[in-house]
Amino acid sequence: MSAALLIQPHDKDLGGGFKVRRLLPAAKQRSVGPFVFFDHFGPATEVPGSEHDVRPHPHIGLATVTYLFEGAMMHRDSLGSVQEIRPGAINWMTAGRGIVHSERKPDTLRDATYVNHGLQLWAALPQAHEEVEPAFVHTAAADIPALEVQGVPVRVLVGEAFGVRSPVATLSPTVYLDVALPAGARFELPALAPELAVYAVDGDIALGGEPVPQHTMAMLPAGQGGVLSAQGAVRLVVIGGEPLDGPRYITWNFVSSRRERILEAGAAWAAQRMGQVPGETEFIPLPGHPFQVQQPADTGTTPT
Repeated sequence: MSAALLIQPHDKDLGGGFKVRRLLPAAKQRSVGPFVFFDHFGPATEVPGSEHDVRPHPHIGLATVTYLFEGAMMHRDSLGSVQEIRPGAINWMTAGRGIVHSERKPDTLRDATYVNHGLQLWAALPQAHEEVEPAFVHTAAADIPALEVQGVPVRVLVGEAFGVRSPVATLSPTVYLDVALPAGARFELPALAPELAVYAVDGDIALGGEPVPQHTMAMLPAGQGGVLSAQGAVRLVVIGGEPLDGPRYITWNFVSSRRERILEAGAAWAAQRMGQVPGETEFIPLPGHPFQVQQPADTGTTPT
């Protein structure tokens, strides 16, 4: 097996001292399957009076995928969706032509002390579906397939693996697994998709005998699986799928295969034409002046 590409996180402050570890996009790897964005937040202790809420903001051309290990968040969006996100559930928000959402501390926990810990990923939508109608779908933890594979507990969050399929609907072939690797275990990860990566959530692991430190992502060689092991009990996630059908522009909260579309979305947000989250009054202005579009993420693929 060829050596895996290791991706180190860089810290991003989302405001109020709320920091995340960002793995994607990375300079050496812009995407893994459809995933163009990977944030790991926490474990962070929330206390009464702390303000780590994510205020209303827009998206186009992507799906946000939120998954909690601990804690709770309240999702609200411009479709009128109101959903408390709890550990083990998958929350898939398709932005398509445009959506606005917020993620805040649930009112029932305003006076509580608790730990928030989880992941938020963005999946770029296929070019043919970039402008679909926005949607939000919550899949409860009890509806996510869970099984034991080679003595290792695995939850199939998105996609198909080990003979089971997640009920979460996607617009392109996608894989997302939550794996609880016991101490001393050895787990043979098959080539579930053309592109696969493994992320060590809370401890060090080894891939093919090579160390992968905690909070590091290992991109497997194209079309290959690998053997995972750990000395201690470690949680890890596997992400992947079919490669993107061409490069993507990623600017602020917008993803698109077309530069002009991101500029259009920026103008629409500035003019407050992208919708309103019921009950929300805050408005985040566009970053920078003038609003500029970064060069597209080079996925190494040719647009179709």
